[in-house]
Amino acid sequence: MKFSSLADGLDGRLLLVSRDLRHAVEATPIAPTLLDALQRWDEVAPLLKARYDALNAGALPEARPFDPRACAAPLPRSPQWCDGSAFLNHGRLMEQAFNTPPIPEFDTVPVMYQGASDDFLGPHQDVPLPDEDHGIDFEGEFGVVVANVPMGVSPRDALGHIRLVVQLNDWSLRAFGPREMKTGFGFLQAKPSTSFAPVAVTPDEIGEHWHDGRVHLRLHVEWNERWFGHPHGGEMNFGFGDLIAHAARTRRLSAGTIVGSGTVSNVDRHAGSACIAERRVIEMIDEGKARTPFMQFGDRVRMTARDEAGGAPFGSIEQQVVRAPRGVEEIANEAANEAASEAASEAPRS
Repeated sequence: MKFSSLADGLDGRLLLVSRDLRHAVEATPIAPTLLDALQRWDEVAPLLKARYDALNAGALPEARPFDPRACAAPLPRSPQWCDGSAFLNHGRLMEQAFNTPPIPEFDTVPVMYQGASDDFLGPHQDVPLPDEDHGIDFEGEFGVVVANVPMGVSPRDALGHIRLVVQLNDWSLRAFGPREMKTGFGFLQAKPSTSFAPVAVTPDEIGEHWHDGRVHLRLHVEWNERWFGHPHGGEMNFGFGDLIAHAARTRRLSAGTIVGSGTVSNVDRHAGSACIAERRVIEMIDEGKARTPFMQFGDRVRMTARDEAGGAPFGSIEQQVVRAPRGVEEIANEAANEAASEAASEAPRS
């Protein structure tokens, strides 16, 4: 099945999307939101599947053309968002460029951080950020959405708890990363809201391209309408079973939890990259310094996972980075500074 969420309220309004992404129909008679469907999956999945089959057969007169621009993230908010770093090539390039010591057990224990999950962005929403000097970067990834997962689940059994596969852009602000990593507490300011492609799919929808707990598709990335990379998702060193088991080692995961792959990265340099930071470290290694700048306001990024025939099961992420509206506190401080400056200029001189 293929799901999307109309931008309507905190959790959106659930749609079923046809296999060719051309039509959609509301699933609200069965489940009002995707989060609700995930929490009641065993009860509602057969009903959703019957409606999905009818949609693909053209048997639902209430179906309408699918408009991804009207969509929020498939899950506009989630109980939990855990992002791994399963493509070890990415981490090794960073270590080589910055001459940092290897992360202990990097090859055997997944690296993972817990990000914000209360404000995901839809596929065509502008991305508001406060400052170009923060090192604005995109990061193309795949992810999975799970059912309830018991604590201590094995990697093999963890695969049975996957309900949906998603494509995402885990935005990063690189200027904050080094300091936050040194604290030992992980990312916070370095990780603004994550964006998602419009369609979440059950694993069977990508067929042969889903096996070994990996998405065997190329992620095509364009920055300002120019090719940036098309790395292959099958090169994950840790599969999603490993990542889920790592997250659930000491706690349960609730239905709707999203687990990310980390930046898709390939050893073959001809595949390009899925984030600017990786291209920059390759430049540092090969040429002695980074040449590629980070993003500026007005820049656009497009990401589409495609199969060999050009099919795009998740649809596309296509977004523009914009300056965030100034906050009330910033405006008040600016006004206070102006008032103080005027008062000082008007004060009598002795």
